[in-house]
Amino acid sequence: MGRHGWYSGVGRWRLIALLGVGAAALALAVTLLNTLSGDSGSTAGTTRDGDKVHGTPARPHGAGGPDVGWGFTHTQYSADEGGDAADARVEKLLSGRSMPQNQHIMGWGVGNPEPSKGRYDFDELDRRIDFVRASGGTPVVTLCCAPDWMKGGRPGAAHTDWSRSALETAPDRAHYKDFAALAATVARRYPDVRHFVVWNEFKGFWDDSGSRWDYEGYTELYNLVYRALKKVDRDIMVGGPYLVMDSVDPRQEQDASTAVRGAWGAVDQRVLDAFGYWNKHRAGADFVVVDGSSYTRDDDLLPDEFAATDKFTAVSEWVRARTHGLPLWWAEYYVEPADGADDRKGWSETHRVAVQAAGMIALARGGVSTGFYWNPEDEKGPDCPGCLWTPTGNDDGGRAMPMFGLVSRFGTEFPPGTEYRKAAVAADDRADVRVLADDDAVLVVNTRDRKISAEVDGRRFDLAAYEVKWLDR
Repeated sequence: MGRHGWYSGVGRWRLIALLGVGAAALALAVTLLNTLSGDSGSTAGTTRDGDKVHGTPARPHGAGGPDVGWGFTHTQYSADEGGDAADARVEKLLSGRSMPQNQHIMGWGVGNPEPSKGRYDFDELDRRIDFVRASGGTPVVTLCCAPDWMKGGRPGAAHTDWSRSALETAPDRAHYKDFAALAATVARRYPDVRHFVVWNEFKGFWDDSGSRWDYEGYTELYNLVYRALKKVDRDIMVGGPYLVMDSVDPRQEQDASTAVRGAWGAVDQRVLDAFGYWNKHRAGADFVVVDGSSYTRDDDLLPDEFAATDKFTAVSEWVRARTHGLPLWWAEYYVEPADGADDRKGWSETHRVAVQAAGMIALARGGVSTGFYWNPEDEKGPDCPGCLWTPTGNDDGGRAMPMFGLVSRFGTEFPPGTEYRKAAVAADDRADVRVLADDDAVLVVNTRDRKISAEVDGRRFDLAAYEVKWLDR
């Protein structure tokens, strides 16, 4: 999650994260070819039968309902496009774990799915879905972003604009039905995808003149997509609105909620207004989706990086109280502010994993049943802060990193439907640890940058600085 859209700052929408695999080079080559030939809308590489079932659909494991559990989102350099050996290592890591894996339909490693109206190019999305199938994951598709011709751009594969401003543009209202038709085409092409998220973070729906979200426009789009997907298969599960639960300094009064606030800050009231409208006027929903960070819009972690995660609990409880039992998903959740280059490299990996664990504990305490870790996925290099595995562009890449151990085990130990239990913590140790437990396991996080001794669940043990420890019960 980053800062983008209606306010300034660096966001995670770096150009490199938006380009489809090889899309920049391909677009340049095709543009030159079309310029020489006089063709302004080439259909090369496209097909009319986009809704033809691709490959061999797999039955996802353990994903019969609206909850899918804890998984991750694929971004630019994922494990379907690195070296063969590295990709195979990641596939082996994931196999048997049934982790939910989320992929957008345009950007984040895949190209323009419908360069011209009725002409489709699903090659890269096919490859991603194939990887999810091969690794035994539960596929989830986020329906974002929109082809250029739906938002005032030129049709044709040669004219796809991969700039941040273009990708953050929502479809024109006149093309809402076209986008819904594209969503239905995707659903027919991948019948084993049972979970769809509509759009991403209200991108392109900010109303500058009114200084508020165009929640009427988003809800209209959402309802058209919802109905289109249900016509394909009534058992398809659909969710939204994927709003960013931004927060401001607790001392700020302008646009600050008086209802959802704490030492960590106050949620922007304009976000809550948008959520309320969607929730009242939605055609239906099988699950609810939000995202956000534990830090404020100004990148402040209040009162510190661990206590700031209490925001996840407060926001989740507020949403669930208004959605009458619908499962709650967090499509993205962030605990470490980015620097000016949108990198998160300021913390050690041990520190990063500890705060991430505290964030996941806070989400679970708020009643969240599904969450997606935004995997940074560098192409190459000696390190990859926060990545689930080492870069697959390296010959020896594809090896599990500490964050993978946390996210995968959290999903295994605390699947949807988990009944959480209390784990006693000695009074003198409560300020030092974060704890989550069920009947079988206890997760303990040392929030201190030093070694401590703590008594949890009737056992006393040492914890290294920022150590994350699992106990069997």
